[in-house]
Amino acid sequence: MHILLVEDDVRISGYVAKALREEGHMVDVASDGKAGLTHAASGSYDVIVLDRMLPQLDGLRVLQALRAMEDDTPVLILSALGGADERVLGLRAGGDDYLGKPFSIEELVARVEVLGRRRGQPDLPGCYSFGDLAIDPVARIVTRAGKRIDLTNREFRILEYLARNAGRVVTRSMLLEHVWDYSFDPQTNIIDQHVSRLRQKLDRIGGEPLIETVRGAGYSIRRRPA
Repeated sequence: MHILLVEDDVRISGYVAKALREEGHMVDVASDGKAGLTHAASGSYDVIVLDRMLPQLDGLRVLQALRAMEDDTPVLILSALGGADERVLGLRAGGDDYLGKPFSIEELVARVEVLGRRRGQPDLPGCYSFGDLAIDPVARIVTRAGKRIDLTNREFRILEYLARNAGRVVTRSMLLEHVWDYSFDPQTNIIDQHVSRLRQKLDRIGGEPLIETVRGAGYSIRRRPA
């Protein structure tokens, strides 16, 4: 999907944009209301993530201007004003969803993707296949030799990231950044512990090991024909 993020807090906008891009979405960022309205009016977006309190032009005024232009792009409002009255105000102004700050990044991404699906836009990648291993990112189902493998959320995210980068070495720092969303000490063994449990679950059914450890570098998933 092509997403417009209008947020004046640089830390929050960087965090949100990074999470959405990791899910395969294109993200444009505007840091004030006027710039956000200009982007929205000139671009073709699938979803807009709009902060409620913005410099130059308030988020609700941006939203009202968009609806006055008959722009029906789904809008998720972000706001530190999380009271019921504020939510009602935002939704009546033309918002499609409302998420209070602080928020879970996983919930934000999920809400954005729901809005995208409502508009009929494809928002998630197709299945990955490596020999007898199949990964369905939409249903979050992993099977090997036709047998379902139950993974924790973290294990699934590790496997999906390795699948996206099949044939390349994924370093521990990359996994920490993309799966944990923030930086740990890359020397920590938390990555090794999770990958070890993931590998055991994948290999328990049989067949060749799929995840390779590249000494001194990280991990790689073996390429197999679909």
